[in-house]
Amino acid sequence: MREKRFLMDVGMNNLPFPIRVMSRVKEEGQSTVANISITARIMQEFEARWIDKFIQILHQHREYIGTKTLKINIVDYLKELDASTVKINFEYPFFVEKLTPVSREKCLVKYQCEYSAKISSVEKNAKAVLKMEIPVITTYPASISEKPKGLFGQLSIVSVEVEGKSEIYPEDIIDIVDGQSLIPVYSFLTPEDQAFVIEKIHSERKTSVVMIDEIKEKFAHNHNINWYSIKCFNFGMLHTYSTVIKTAKSMWVPFSSYEE
Repeated sequence: MREKRFLMDVGMNNLPFPIRVMSRVKEEGQSTVANISITARIMQEFEARWIDKFIQILHQHREYIGTKTLKINIVDYLKELDASTVKINFEYPFFVEKLTPVSREKCLVKYQCEYSAKISSVEKNAKAVLKMEIPVITTYPASISEKPKGLFGQLSIVSVEVEGKSEIYPEDIIDIVDGQSLIPVYSFLTPEDQAFVIEKIHSERKTSVVMIDEIKEKFAHNHNINWYSIKCFNFGMLHTYSTVIKTAKSMWVPFSSYEE
């Protein structure tokens, strides 16, 4: 009798599928289209039919797929596949309606999100992580405050990962990052808005280092967040590369968390 063995990373990648994702402003969730990837560690004898089982379970939950139900539905994958571990990943665009800073015009801004859940046969509950990429404007570090118009800006992409005790809305993460940036990013600006943004970039200083430290402080005091990671990719106008700043909640990072 052949010895049973486990197969690593059996699954499927980038299946387009309509889903609903949690939203603070829509109780029923925001409709979007996700690329779904699933990986599982399963018994070798199960190899011939694993792909059919993936698709079958996915369609059984087609009315309930989304970040609110993912931690529950993933248990079905674990049982039906007779797997030792299962991980499901959703990549999708999320849209937020913003008001421009002066004219208060409405504009939709897209944010790239990734929601993943993982469970093993020895764990009772699945772990879920929300990841978002949030573009903002920060001060280019080589700017000179003392010179007239000596300050200028750069594009910074803040990549945030959070694991919450309960649901964490994407809008809440965006509000925290935008609130600590020099200027949020908009999809539309009137001439009055553009003049305001340009003046603020030239008159106020907020580097990405200061911004990341302030975001970390907000997350560290949020007792609904079990764990977080923050990366900031900065694209200076004078360079072809980006600089990176990273921090995370860890016992090795001072002031990355606060007790009750």
